[in-house]
Amino acid sequence: MNLRRLGRLLLKDIAMGPRNPIFIYAIVIPLGLTLILQVAFGTLFEPSPRMGIVDEGSSEITKKFENKDGIELTLLEDVNYLMDQVENNDLDAGMFLPTRFDEKVLAGEKPKLDLFIGGESLASHRIILSVMTMDILRDVEGSDIPVTVELIQFGEEGLPISMRLVPLIVFYALAMAGIFLPGSSIVEEKEKETLMALLVTPARKNEVLAAKGLLGIILSSLTALLTLFLNNALGPRPLDVMLVILVAATLSSLLGVLVGLLAKTSTSLFAIIKGAGIILFAPVIFYIFPDWPQWIARIFPLYWIIEPIWEVSVMGNPVSNVSFELFIAGGIIIALTFLTMSLGRYIKFFF
Repeated sequence: MNLRRLGRLLLKDIAMGPRNPIFIYAIVIPLGLTLILQVAFGTLFEPSPRMGIVDEGSSEITKKFENKDGIELTLLEDVNYLMDQVENNDLDAGMFLPTRFDEKVLAGEKPKLDLFIGGESLASHRIILSVMTMDILRDVEGSDIPVTVELIQFGEEGLPISMRLVPLIVFYALAMAGIFLPGSSIVEEKEKETLMALLVTPARKNEVLAAKGLLGIILSSLTALLTLFLNNALGPRPLDVMLVILVAATLSSLLGVLVGLLAKTSTSLFAIIKGAGIILFAPVIFYIFPDWPQWIARIFPLYWIIEPIWEVSVMGNPVSNVSFELFIAGGIIIALTFLTMSLGRYIKFFF
Protein backbone atom coordinates (compact mmCIF):
# COMPACT_ATOMS: atom_id res chain seq x y z
CA MET A 1 0.00 0.00 0.00
CA ASN A 2 1.37 3.36 -1.07
CA LEU A 3 0.76 6.01 1.61
CA ARG A 4 1.05 8.88 -0.89
CA ARG A 5 -1.67 7.43 -3.12
CA LEU A 6 -3.75 6.66 -0.05
CA GLY A 7 -3.43 10.26 1.11
CA ARG A 8 -4.46 11.60 -2.29
CA LEU A 9 -7.48 9.32 -2.40
CA LEU A 10 -8.48 10.41 1.11
CA LEU A 11 -8.14 14.10 0.24
CA LYS A 12 -10.23 13.51 -2.86
CA ASP A 13 -12.99 11.88 -0.79
CA ILE A 14 -12.87 14.69 1.78
CA ALA A 15 -13.12 17.32 -0.96
CA MET A 16 -16.01 15.50 -2.64
CA GLY A 17 -17.69 14.62 0.65
CA PRO A 18 -19.92 17.70 1.07
CA ARG A 19 -21.53 16.89 -2.30
CA ASN A 20 -22.83 13.66 -0.79
CA PRO A 21 -26.03 14.21 1.26
CA ILE A 22 -24.94 11.45 3.65
CA PHE A 23 -21.86 13.52 4.51
CA ILE A 24 -24.11 16.40 5.59
CA TYR A 25 -26.55 14.11 7.41
CA ALA A 26 -23.66 12.53 9.30
CA ILE A 27 -22.96 15.91 10.87
CA VAL A 28 -26.47 17.33 11.16
CA ILE A 29 -28.39 14.33 12.53
CA PRO A 30 -26.31 13.74 15.72
CA LEU A 31 -26.29 17.46 16.48
CA GLY A 32 -30.01 17.71 15.78
CA LEU A 33 -30.75 14.74 18.03
CA THR A 34 -28.66 16.33 20.78
CA LEU A 35 -30.67 19.53 20.51
CA ILE A 36 -34.06 17.78 20.45
CA LEU A 37 -33.41 15.23 23.20
CA GLN A 38 -31.62 17.62 25.52
CA VAL A 39 -34.37 20.21 25.21
CA ALA A 40 -36.99 17.52 25.83
CA PHE A 41 -35.27 15.57 28.61
CA GLY A 42 -32.00 17.25 29.51
CA THR A 43 -30.46 20.40 30.85
CA LEU A 44 -28.66 21.81 27.80
CA PHE A 45 -30.77 24.97 27.94
CA GLU A 46 -32.07 24.74 31.51
CA PRO A 47 -31.31 28.08 33.17
CA SER A 48 -29.64 28.43 36.53
CA PRO A 49 -31.63 29.96 39.39
CA ARG A 50 -31.77 33.74 38.85
CA MET A 51 -31.48 36.03 41.86
CA GLY A 52 -31.72 39.81 41.82
CA ILE A 53 -30.55 42.02 44.70
CA VAL A 54 -31.04 45.70 45.51
CA ASP A 55 -28.39 46.52 48.10
CA GLU A 56 -28.42 50.00 49.62
CA GLY A 57 -25.68 49.38 52.15
CA SER A 58 -22.97 47.18 50.63
CA SER A 59 -24.19 44.18 52.60
CA GLU A 60 -22.00 41.16 53.24
CA ILE A 61 -24.94 39.08 52.01
CA THR A 62 -24.46 40.41 48.48
CA LYS A 63 -20.77 39.52 48.52
CA LYS A 64 -21.54 35.97 49.62
CA PHE A 65 -24.11 35.58 46.86
CA GLU A 66 -21.50 36.77 44.36
CA ASN A 67 -19.20 33.93 45.47
CA LYS A 68 -21.88 31.27 45.04
CA ASP A 69 -21.69 28.95 42.02
CA GLY A 70 -24.71 27.67 40.14
CA ILE A 71 -26.84 30.84 40.22
CA GLU A 72 -27.17 33.94 38.06
CA LEU A 73 -26.91 37.06 40.21
CA THR A 74 -28.14 40.45 38.99
CA LEU A 75 -27.48 43.61 40.99
CA LEU A 76 -30.13 46.32 40.58
CA GLU A 77 -30.56 49.80 42.00
CA ASP A 78 -34.32 50.25 42.16
CA VAL A 79 -36.60 48.02 44.23
CA ASN A 80 -39.63 48.71 42.02
CA TYR A 81 -37.69 47.60 38.95
CA LEU A 82 -36.61 44.50 40.89
CA MET A 83 -40.25 43.65 41.63
CA ASP A 84 -41.14 44.11 37.95
CA GLN A 85 -38.32 41.75 36.92
CA VAL A 86 -39.57 39.07 39.30
CA GLU A 87 -43.20 39.56 38.26
CA ASN A 88 -42.29 39.28 34.57
CA ASN A 89 -40.33 36.07 35.27
CA ASP A 90 -37.05 37.67 34.24
CA LEU A 91 -35.80 36.72 37.70
CA ASP A 92 -36.77 33.75 39.87
CA ALA A 93 -36.37 35.72 43.08
CA GLY A 94 -35.39 39.17 44.30
CA MET A 95 -34.10 40.57 47.57
CA PHE A 96 -34.12 44.10 49.00
CA LEU A 97 -31.37 44.90 51.51
CA PRO A 98 -31.85 48.34 53.14
CA THR A 99 -29.12 50.45 54.69
CA ARG A 100 -27.50 49.08 57.89
CA PHE A 101 -29.17 45.68 57.39
CA ASP A 102 -26.04 43.76 58.47
CA GLU A 103 -25.64 45.90 61.59
CA LYS A 104 -29.20 45.18 62.68
CA VAL A 105 -28.70 41.45 62.11
CA LEU A 106 -25.52 41.41 64.21
CA ALA A 107 -27.29 43.41 66.93
CA GLY A 108 -30.04 40.82 67.11
CA GLU A 109 -32.80 43.21 66.00
CA LYS A 110 -34.27 40.78 63.40
CA PRO A 111 -34.85 43.35 60.63
CA LYS A 112 -37.42 42.75 57.92
CA LEU A 113 -36.08 41.08 54.76
CA ASP A 114 -38.11 41.44 51.59
CA LEU A 115 -37.67 38.33 49.42
CA PHE A 116 -39.76 38.35 46.27
CA ILE A 117 -40.51 35.01 44.55
CA GLY A 118 -41.68 34.72 40.96
CA GLY A 119 -44.95 32.85 40.48
CA GLU A 120 -43.68 31.19 37.27
CA SER A 121 -40.28 30.20 38.66
CA LEU A 122 -39.39 26.52 38.93
CA ALA A 123 -40.05 24.94 42.32
CA SER A 124 -36.46 23.64 42.39
CA HIS A 125 -35.16 27.20 41.85
CA ARG A 126 -37.30 28.54 44.67
CA ILE A 127 -35.97 25.91 47.06
CA ILE A 128 -32.37 26.50 46.05
CA LEU A 129 -32.57 30.29 46.44
CA SER A 130 -34.55 30.14 49.69
CA VAL A 131 -32.19 27.67 51.34
CA MET A 132 -29.15 29.57 50.07
CA THR A 133 -30.54 32.80 51.51
CA MET A 134 -31.11 31.23 54.93
CA ASP A 135 -27.61 29.73 54.98
CA ILE A 136 -26.02 33.08 54.09
CA LEU A 137 -28.06 34.91 56.74
CA ARG A 138 -26.91 32.44 59.40
CA ASP A 139 -23.35 32.85 58.20
CA VAL A 140 -23.56 36.65 58.45
CA GLU A 141 -25.17 36.44 61.88
CA GLY A 142 -22.50 34.02 63.04
CA SER A 143 -24.94 31.39 64.29
CA ASP A 144 -24.89 27.68 63.57
CA ILE A 145 -27.71 25.62 62.15
CA PRO A 146 -29.69 24.35 65.19
CA VAL A 147 -29.83 20.76 63.90
CA THR A 148 -27.43 18.20 62.46
CA VAL A 149 -28.62 16.80 59.14
CA GLU A 150 -27.61 13.27 58.19
CA LEU A 151 -28.29 12.21 54.61
CA ILE A 152 -29.35 8.59 54.27
CA GLN A 153 -29.61 7.31 50.72
CA PHE A 154 -31.69 4.28 49.80
CA GLY A 155 -30.78 2.39 46.63
CA GLU A 156 -28.31 3.37 43.98
CA GLU A 157 -28.20 6.85 42.57
CA GLY A 158 -29.99 6.90 39.23
CA LEU A 159 -28.87 8.66 36.09
CA PRO A 160 -31.16 11.20 34.43
CA ILE A 161 -32.81 10.13 31.19
CA SER A 162 -30.76 12.74 29.31
CA MET A 163 -27.57 10.84 30.20
CA ARG A 164 -29.10 7.48 29.34
CA LEU A 165 -29.87 8.83 25.89
CA VAL A 166 -26.20 9.59 25.22
CA PRO A 167 -25.49 6.10 23.75
CA LEU A 168 -28.41 6.63 21.36
CA ILE A 169 -27.00 9.92 20.07
CA VAL A 170 -23.44 8.56 19.83
CA PHE A 171 -24.79 5.50 18.01
CA TYR A 172 -26.29 7.74 15.32
CA ALA A 173 -23.02 9.63 15.04
CA LEU A 174 -21.14 6.37 14.49
CA ALA A 175 -23.80 4.89 12.22
CA MET A 176 -24.19 7.88 9.94
CA ALA A 177 -20.52 8.82 9.60
CA GLY A 178 -18.98 5.39 10.15
CA ILE A 179 -21.38 3.06 8.33
CA PHE A 180 -23.51 5.10 5.95
CA LEU A 181 -20.78 7.41 4.66
CA PRO A 182 -18.14 4.84 3.54
CA GLY A 183 -20.86 2.53 2.24
CA SER A 184 -22.65 5.21 0.25
CA SER A 185 -19.35 6.55 -1.08
CA ILE A 186 -18.39 3.13 -2.49
CA VAL A 187 -21.86 2.57 -3.94
CA GLU A 188 -21.83 6.03 -5.51
CA GLU A 189 -18.51 5.22 -7.18
CA LYS A 190 -20.08 2.04 -8.54
CA GLU A 191 -23.21 3.75 -9.86
CA LYS A 192 -21.24 6.53 -11.54
CA GLU A 193 -18.72 3.97 -12.84
CA THR A 194 -15.85 6.00 -11.40
CA LEU A 195 -14.63 3.09 -9.28
CA MET A 196 -13.35 1.17 -12.29
CA ALA A 197 -11.75 4.37 -13.55
CA LEU A 198 -9.87 4.63 -10.26
CA LEU A 199 -8.69 1.06 -10.55
CA VAL A 200 -7.28 1.75 -14.00
CA THR A 201 -4.90 4.25 -12.36
CA PRO A 202 -1.95 3.08 -10.23
CA ALA A 203 -4.30 3.12 -7.23
CA ARG A 204 -4.92 -0.35 -5.85
CA LYS A 205 -8.17 -1.80 -4.58
CA ASN A 206 -7.06 -1.91 -0.96
CA GLU A 207 -5.94 1.75 -1.15
CA VAL A 208 -9.34 2.84 -2.47
CA LEU A 209 -11.14 0.92 0.28
CA ALA A 210 -8.72 2.16 2.93
CA ALA A 211 -9.37 5.77 1.89
CA LYS A 212 -13.13 5.23 2.20
CA GLY A 213 -12.64 3.65 5.60
CA LEU A 214 -10.35 6.43 6.85
CA LEU A 215 -12.92 9.03 5.83
CA GLY A 216 -15.52 7.23 7.95
CA ILE A 217 -13.12 6.91 10.91
CA ILE A 218 -12.20 10.60 10.86
CA LEU A 219 -15.72 11.97 10.50
CA SER A 220 -17.37 9.52 12.93
CA SER A 221 -14.67 10.19 15.55
CA LEU A 222 -15.17 13.94 15.29
CA THR A 223 -18.98 13.79 15.37
CA ALA A 224 -18.98 11.32 18.28
CA LEU A 225 -16.59 13.48 20.32
CA LEU A 226 -18.59 16.60 19.52
CA THR A 227 -21.78 14.82 20.54
CA LEU A 228 -20.27 13.79 23.88
CA PHE A 229 -18.99 17.32 24.44
CA LEU A 230 -22.41 18.88 23.81
CA ASN A 231 -23.98 16.39 26.22
CA ASN A 232 -21.38 17.09 28.93
CA ALA A 233 -20.31 13.45 28.71
CA LEU A 234 -16.59 13.65 27.93
CA GLY A 235 -15.91 12.51 31.48
CA PRO A 236 -12.84 13.13 33.63
CA ARG A 237 -10.53 11.18 31.28
CA PRO A 238 -10.77 12.70 27.77
CA LEU A 239 -7.78 10.74 26.46
CA ASP A 240 -9.47 7.47 27.43
CA VAL A 241 -12.64 8.68 25.72
CA MET A 242 -10.70 9.46 22.55
CA LEU A 243 -9.22 5.96 22.58
CA VAL A 244 -12.56 4.16 22.85
CA ILE A 245 -14.11 6.50 20.27
CA LEU A 246 -11.29 5.66 17.85
CA VAL A 247 -11.90 1.93 18.32
CA ALA A 248 -15.65 2.43 17.88
CA ALA A 249 -15.15 4.55 14.76
CA THR A 250 -12.81 1.95 13.23
CA LEU A 251 -15.29 -0.88 13.77
CA SER A 252 -18.18 1.18 12.40
CA SER A 253 -16.21 2.28 9.36
CA LEU A 254 -15.21 -1.29 8.52
CA LEU A 255 -18.87 -2.27 8.65
CA GLY A 256 -19.61 0.60 6.26
CA VAL A 257 -16.93 -0.52 3.79
CA LEU A 258 -18.24 -4.09 3.96
CA VAL A 259 -21.81 -2.97 3.30
CA GLY A 260 -20.59 -0.79 0.42
CA LEU A 261 -18.88 -3.79 -1.17
CA LEU A 262 -21.97 -5.99 -0.85
CA ALA A 263 -24.47 -3.40 -2.10
CA LYS A 264 -24.76 -2.88 -5.85
CA THR A 265 -27.01 0.19 -5.76
CA SER A 266 -28.14 2.83 -3.28
CA THR A 267 -31.44 0.98 -2.96
CA SER A 268 -29.74 -2.25 -1.95
CA LEU A 269 -27.44 -0.28 0.41
CA PHE A 270 -30.39 1.14 2.32
CA ALA A 271 -32.13 -2.24 2.25
CA ILE A 272 -29.12 -3.93 3.85
CA ILE A 273 -28.76 -1.28 6.55
CA LYS A 274 -32.50 -1.23 7.27
CA GLY A 275 -32.54 -5.01 7.48
CA ALA A 276 -29.62 -5.03 9.88
CA GLY A 277 -30.90 -2.00 11.77
CA ILE A 278 -32.37 -3.93 14.70
CA ILE A 279 -29.09 -5.79 15.18
CA LEU A 280 -27.13 -2.55 15.12
CA PHE A 281 -29.54 -0.52 17.23
CA ALA A 282 -30.51 -3.14 19.84
CA PRO A 283 -27.65 -2.57 22.37
CA VAL A 284 -28.61 1.09 22.81
CA ILE A 285 -32.07 0.18 24.15
CA PHE A 286 -30.56 -1.53 27.20
CA TYR A 287 -29.00 1.75 28.37
CA ILE A 288 -32.36 3.51 28.20
CA PHE A 289 -34.02 0.65 30.15
CA PRO A 290 -31.38 -0.48 32.68
CA ASP A 291 -33.79 -2.89 34.41
CA TRP A 292 -33.77 -5.19 31.39
CA PRO A 293 -31.41 -8.20 31.49
CA GLN A 294 -28.12 -6.66 30.43
CA TRP A 295 -26.55 -9.91 29.26
CA ILE A 296 -28.81 -9.86 26.20
CA ALA A 297 -27.03 -6.75 24.90
CA ARG A 298 -23.76 -8.68 24.71
CA ILE A 299 -25.18 -10.74 21.84
CA PHE A 300 -25.05 -7.77 19.48
CA PRO A 301 -21.71 -6.71 17.94
CA LEU A 302 -22.01 -2.96 18.54
CA TYR A 303 -22.39 -3.57 22.28
CA TRP A 304 -18.62 -4.01 22.45
CA ILE A 305 -18.05 -0.43 21.34
CA ILE A 306 -21.07 1.23 22.98
CA GLU A 307 -20.26 -0.22 26.42
CA PRO A 308 -16.71 1.23 26.55
CA ILE A 309 -18.06 4.63 25.50
CA TRP A 310 -20.70 4.44 28.24
CA GLU A 311 -18.28 3.37 30.96
CA VAL A 312 -15.48 5.80 30.14
CA SER A 313 -17.46 8.90 29.16
CA VAL A 314 -20.74 8.78 31.09
CA MET A 315 -19.64 6.75 34.14
CA GLY A 316 -16.13 8.26 34.25
CA ASN A 317 -14.31 4.94 34.64
CA PRO A 318 -10.73 4.41 33.37
CA VAL A 319 -10.20 2.58 30.11
CA SER A 320 -8.70 -0.36 32.03
CA ASN A 321 -12.21 -1.17 33.27
CA VAL A 322 -13.31 -1.95 29.71
CA SER A 323 -10.20 -3.77 28.53
CA PHE A 324 -12.18 -6.98 27.91
CA GLU A 325 -14.78 -5.15 25.82
CA LEU A 326 -12.05 -3.43 23.81
CA PHE A 327 -10.32 -6.79 23.32
CA ILE A 328 -13.54 -8.22 21.83
CA ALA A 329 -14.00 -5.09 19.70
CA GLY A 330 -10.40 -5.49 18.48
CA GLY A 331 -11.13 -9.09 17.50
CA ILE A 332 -14.19 -7.97 15.53
CA ILE A 333 -12.09 -5.29 13.80
CA ILE A 334 -9.46 -7.86 12.77
CA ALA A 335 -12.15 -10.22 11.45
CA LEU A 336 -13.85 -7.42 9.50
CA THR A 337 -10.49 -6.30 8.09
CA PHE A 338 -9.72 -9.77 6.70
CA LEU A 339 -13.25 -10.14 5.38
CA THR A 340 -13.12 -6.74 3.68
CA MET A 341 -9.71 -7.47 2.13
CA SER A 342 -10.96 -10.83 0.86
CA LEU A 343 -14.03 -9.30 -0.75
CA GLY A 344 -11.97 -6.40 -2.09
CA ARG A 345 -9.95 -8.79 -4.22
CA TYR A 346 -13.10 -9.61 -6.16
CA ILE A 347 -14.46 -6.08 -6.29
CA LYS A 348 -15.30 -6.33 -9.97
CA PHE A 349 -17.96 -8.92 -9.13
CA PHE A 350 -19.85 -6.50 -6.86
CA PHE A 351 -21.54 -4.46 -9.59
